[in-house]
Amino acid sequence: MAGLSSWVGRLVVAAALVIGITPVHAQQNDPGDEPGLIANDDFELPPELRKQMVYYRTSEPPGTIVVQTSERYLYLVQGNNRALRYGIGVGREGFTWQGLLKISRKAEWPDWVPPPEMIQRQPYLPRFMAGGPGNPLGARAMYLGSTVYRIHGTNRPDTIGTAISSGCFRLVNADVADLYDRVPVGTKVVVRQKPEL
Repeated sequence: MAGLSSWVGRLVVAAALVIGITPVHAQQNDPGDEPGLIANDDFELPPELRKQMVYYRTSEPPGTIVVQTSERYLYLVQGNNRALRYGIGVGREGFTWQGLLKISRKAEWPDWVPPPEMIQRQPYLPRFMAGGPGNPLGARAMYLGSTVYRIHGTNRPDTIGTAISSGCFRLVNADVADLYDRVPVGTKVVVRQKPEL
């Protein structure tokens, strides 16, 4: 029996490594997910994390979203070397990723159904939470392809500029509502770990 439990333990560790979660992260709480906490919408972001038009060189066409996780910024390409830049919160160590997706659906005050992987890591989370001010997804959500990842608001505006999420990208509620109104379903989303050269 001891051999079986040891084998099962090794299998769990191997599975965690395959999906990119180290055993240390497997039981780590996500301090950015606080169901029921009402967002302090008076919270003021530092100037560098506030929405602003910036000079931005890219080969991506206008209307594309580019997420630079290492910089903690999301850019909405405007063309003519300009982009709207939003400060964001990103995935913590072990939960970063990159790729090319499209917004597959959008929701206002979305319900939250934590995916099974998150429930396994954080069994104290609710299995369902109706949308509203205390919902960790905040005021809006834009779902990325068929993945569990989203660009969404937050009830923890103080986490913008940090790396604490389980892989989603969070904006303050005012910014996510602004972005939501600017982009349709089907918008191309490029997620990069490092800036484009």
